[in-house]
Amino acid sequence: MTRLGVNIDHVATLRQARGVKYPDPVAAAAIVEMAGADGIVVHLREDRRHIQDRDVRILRETIKTKLNLEMASTPEMVKIALGTKPHMVTLVPEKRKELTTEGGLDVMGNKASLAKTIAQLQDGGIVVSLFIDPNGKQIEASKGVGADFVELHTGHYCDATTENEEDKEYKNLLDAVGIAFDLDLGINAGHGLNYFNVRRVAEIKEIEELSIGHSIVARGVLVGLDRAVRDMIDLIK
Repeated sequence: MTRLGVNIDHVATLRQARGVKYPDPVAAAAIVEMAGADGIVVHLREDRRHIQDRDVRILRETIKTKLNLEMASTPEMVKIALGTKPHMVTLVPEKRKELTTEGGLDVMGNKASLAKTIAQLQDGGIVVSLFIDPNGKQIEASKGVGADFVELHTGHYCDATTENEEDKEYKNLLDAVGIAFDLDLGINAGHGLNYFNVRRVAEIKEIEELSIGHSIVARGVLVGLDRAVRDMIDLIK
């Protein structure tokens, strides 16, 4: 059964908009867990636009499920990860001017540096996932550099504007899942998933966990975070 990891970055976005101490992502994580989510996801960005170092430290100490830390493959972030020991690190590409992560890692073009980062994290007892586009060559490269998991970027599927385009992107996801499964990689997926498009992806049995954030936090503003999480779990499970 597909698990749900809830990304709480945008709780922190709301806090940082005014430079105050609320709403606290740590408190949000507790609500998310009590609502039945299987894990907490946060992205500690280089520019610290939402999640802060303090959030990661306290979350690691307080959450009861598991913490998936999204981060760039940089020496600074590796040091932070090894110091806090999240259950999983998901390496993602990062550009300062982007609103959100725009696409998957170019594993093929960065094999040496990624292999080094992955080895450092794994030596510290951390499971490592790579956020990649649903592309066979990138999946094979992910296996080659030693990743434990891949997280398939679902943004193109979610952004499809016609039924034919959605079907095409869904088939790309299915093909990518098949390749990753055959290579014995763990498979997660996420980016852009919401209450209207999640069911189809959740039906792919090889996907172990979906990472969903913005749509849940946005719904939580209107109906409460507890209900927003429970509604998403109902759709997935």
